[in-house]
Amino acid sequence: MFRATPARQLGRLAASAVRAAPRRAAVPALAASQPAVRAFSAAAAVRQAQPATDFDPHAQTAMDKQQPPAPGEDFNVVIVGAGNINVRSDEGPWNHSFRLEHKLGPRLKVVALIDPGKARADAALKVKRESFVLSAYKDTVVYPNFGEFVKNMKPEQRPRAIWVGSPPAFRGRESAGRDLEQTLIEAFPDVAIFIEKPVSTGPVDEAMNIAEKLKQSGNIVSVGYMLRYLKVVQKMKQILEENNLKVMATNARYIMAYEHTAKLDWWDKSQSCGPIVEQATHFCDLSRYFGGEVDLSTVMAHSLEHFEPAGQLSKVPVPEDTIPANERIPRITCATWKYESGAVGSLTHAVALHGFNYSTELDVYADGYSLRLVDPYNAPVLYLRRPGDDHEEVVRYQSDDPFFSEVANLIDNIEKGEGSAPILRWVLRSSLIPRLADTARSSYEDAVKSYALTWAIRDASEKSAKKAA
Repeated sequence: MFRATPARQLGRLAASAVRAAPRRAAVPALAASQPAVRAFSAAAAVRQAQPATDFDPHAQTAMDKQQPPAPGEDFNVVIVGAGNINVRSDEGPWNHSFRLEHKLGPRLKVVALIDPGKARADAALKVKRESFVLSAYKDTVVYPNFGEFVKNMKPEQRPRAIWVGSPPAFRGRESAGRDLEQTLIEAFPDVAIFIEKPVSTGPVDEAMNIAEKLKQSGNIVSVGYMLRYLKVVQKMKQILEENNLKVMATNARYIMAYEHTAKLDWWDKSQSCGPIVEQATHFCDLSRYFGGEVDLSTVMAHSLEHFEPAGQLSKVPVPEDTIPANERIPRITCATWKYESGAVGSLTHAVALHGFNYSTELDVYADGYSLRLVDPYNAPVLYLRRPGDDHEEVVRYQSDDPFFSEVANLIDNIEKGEGSAPILRWVLRSSLIPRLADTARSSYEDAVKSYALTWAIRDASEKSAKKAA
């Protein structure tokens, strides 16, 4: 998760809620066996008539702007994990249960809260039950693991959605105790699943195997890369697609304010996997969202390590010397790579700033265009330069809550059918021809590809790193 971030900064990315099993071709009117020329012309026509991005800049995404939830039958949800991401919010604005409450209103029934820490789960439920959302939690049962819920579930408690916010160390793997997804699809092969990022802390190939199992099971799957839902991000996609632009380069910068990051585990790569895998995953995903698939064999990276003169930090808020030297996090990581399209990507992650506010920006370049996304976690702004004008336009949207958008999209796809809400699944490619498999691709599989990029960067930086004397 995006740890130790000030409460007024956002920190969750969201990918689309899409059907994991193959259902449709990218261009429904075309059969896969049709000639390529016909596919090209039809695909181009579809994209010109209906851009891949469903974007309404006037859509209300702030929770306080929503219409009251319509009455209806109960909507059962199982929440896995009683920590900040799901039910509490003392570190930041994330709190999935809060968004579920506003989306579903009195229909919401949390039938189970899964967490091995019973005291933590009970404390979270106590707060909920003492508030206006009592009806959603008055019958919630705490279980130490998902298997216990399945064993004790009554027919009327069958969930329509499962919200997973447990630590990634316990999922995305194939070994017992770390294979939560396998347990979920065996028990509920037709129930929608939301899974937080990163998808795992284990080997990439195991995570990809999990993606394949989810695809075959047919569950609707959404992964929590929520920055894709920002209006300014969708505006960027719209500009690129409507102008048939080929992305030439992406340049991401994630400069962290570290002095209040007081969790020792975050500074320990053996616990958190390090800042690239755990934190920069946000911008690696956005880079892929605009640049397309990455040729992982081209990833190169360098790092500034804690023992180097330039890596000495003055305000580390934890006893870092208790962490083994080889597990302490790098201060700076700079990486470059090539996209399959030929475009170039780069990322700089820094543990450098004092205070609370981070500095985060993403540049996307195309012929004649510069699109610069600034401060997506707090106050997103797009600075846009177009052909024929050397000045930058400024685009911003008020009261945009991408956390609510990701929750609302998944619920709408569950209740109204796939495609009933905007699905942010397209990665802009260097051709007008969308790959026929793209619309069937699990968002979990897409998230694993972002996960793979983060590990490729970490591995490359460690290979080139100077070794301590």
